[in-house]
Amino acid sequence: MPNERPILLVEDNPDDEALTLHAFSRNRITNPVVVVHDGVEAVDYLFGTGAFAGRDLGVMPAVVLLDLKLPRIDGLEVLRRIRADARTTLLPVVVLTTSREALDLQQAYNLGANSYIRKPVDFDRFQEVVALLGRYWLSLNETVEASASAAY
Repeated sequence: MPNERPILLVEDNPDDEALTLHAFSRNRITNPVVVVHDGVEAVDYLFGTGAFAGRDLGVMPAVVLLDLKLPRIDGLEVLRRIRADARTTLLPVVVLTTSREALDLQQAYNLGANSYIRKPVDFDRFQEVVALLGRYWLSLNETVEASASAAY
């Protein structure tokens, strides 16, 4: 895929992390993947604080894959903070979760999620979902940064 900006995977479940990374590899998604395991790490990465102090904030993720049920700060609060800051307000955020709660779905969209996907339990179906996510968000989707640089 032509876009080499990183993918930010916010996932606290090691099995889901491994499945996602395997699915990326199997689907030839070559973007670097930054994995963080809770909401605090996600916020630190995005805003260059904590363990990520000094990170080049000029390189933002192509997409954030955000679980909701996270330790320390939950995914909805991470999403709220992403949308509240001018540096990240337009960042594509895909909620990738096992939650089947209607309230989570409603709140995620109210807070500005670009997409809400329930993780399939079946591995083959999960790989299909990851392939579609990669194709859309990394190849087809036009970002503000990409369209602005093409105009010059």
